[in-house]
Amino acid sequence: MSGTVYGVGLGPGDPELMSVKADRLVRTGKHVAFFRKAGRPGHARRIVEGMLSDNAIEFPMEYPVTTEIPVADPLYNEMLSAFYARCTDHICALVAAGEDVVVLCEGDPFFYGSFMHLYTRLRDDVAVEVVPAITGMSAAWTATGEPITWGDDILTVLMGTLPVTTLSTAMERADALVVMKIGRHLPKVRSALEAAGKLERAWLIQHAAMAGQTVTPLREVSGDVTPYFSIVVVHGQGRRP
Repeated sequence: MSGTVYGVGLGPGDPELMSVKADRLVRTGKHVAFFRKAGRPGHARRIVEGMLSDNAIEFPMEYPVTTEIPVADPLYNEMLSAFYARCTDHICALVAAGEDVVVLCEGDPFFYGSFMHLYTRLRDDVAVEVVPAITGMSAAWTATGEPITWGDDILTVLMGTLPVTTLSTAMERADALVVMKIGRHLPKVRSALEAAGKLERAWLIQHAAMAGQTVTPLREVSGDVTPYFSIVVVHGQGRRP
């Protein structure tokens, strides 16, 4: 008999925000895989600290590259493609031996997550079940204490890695806005928001639903770099009764 791969969404960081199903799979999983940067424990693994069974066999999948090479460099894709292929081979071997594998996924597995690269390589050959979860952006806008959308508001999600003109054009058209992957792109995101006339309504949320969560109007934020777990939110102002 073949096993099943479970892509388990852990939510934004607080273990209490995991679904009942995710909690059960994490606590009972024999083979538990998770992504991490070399030399780091990995955020997904940190979320489930103290939850794994005593006999769980961990499989840390360490990225060969993160920010050391520009994403436009062909070598970047080559290294990551080979990395995902190795991880897929290891997981497939476990499944062929009849073992289930739980893959820990930060946020939701199908929302800008590394698991998607495994999923597309696995789904035609083995049984894969995806367990959805609360996204980091949901935790971010909830942390502001204000609804993100009203009535017919259009919500737009952007990556801070995009060119400033692309950002500003999309921001101008959006009613409600979420910007992810900010990091060292904060000055560019700030400039694009200003050009779109939305800087005064923008909030920067760091470490949403985690220890050390902060919620700050973006206009009050100094510095040009923000932590990896940072999201900018602009609330919609649409129709309401």
